[in-house]
Amino acid sequence: MATAPVDVRVDGIFRRVDAFEYAWCLRLNRKCQQRRLVRDVFAAVSKLGDGVFWYALIFLLPAVYGSSAAMPSVRMAAVGIVGVLLYKYLKSRLVRERPYISLAGIVPGTPALDRYSFPSGHTLHAVSFTVLATSSFPELAWVLVPFATLVAASRVVLGLHYPTDVAAGAIIGATLAVLGMVVFPVE
Repeated sequence: MATAPVDVRVDGIFRRVDAFEYAWCLRLNRKCQQRRLVRDVFAAVSKLGDGVFWYALIFLLPAVYGSSAAMPSVRMAAVGIVGVLLYKYLKSRLVRERPYISLAGIVPGTPALDRYSFPSGHTLHAVSFTVLATSSFPELAWVLVPFATLVAASRVVLGLHYPTDVAAGAIIGATLAVLGMVVFPVE
């Protein structure tokens, strides 16, 4: 699969940011690699964040809350599809290599789902689904907010993303959630 040429300015910006973030990435990744239990927990959280947890939530909401959860579930599914299309497009255009590829000493704690790093799709979906679900069912915040936070942290700890990838994913995810609430209002 051929990728589009990267604008030299974008590549230069990523190189400078990568260098700035290197110490954080290395420190977090080494601590994870030194503690098998920590790595295993973050790997499990990351695996659930691949989609399994969120897809289950979309289907379980109507089972638990009845018809009042139908529209929130539809909204989550629609935002999820838009999120996948958007982050795949951005990754194919911006082609930022993952930390374990670009930085010495970073070891991936789990296999990456795709090649490029920016933005974090896991974080995008964790934030968007958490915002959407808790806007309709605030009582779920005690589970969803910590889980979304762990998903986001796992991406850096496991050497798969830079902190700015995670931050960008969170911003994009929150934005998509708000747009989803405007386009698919729930009464």
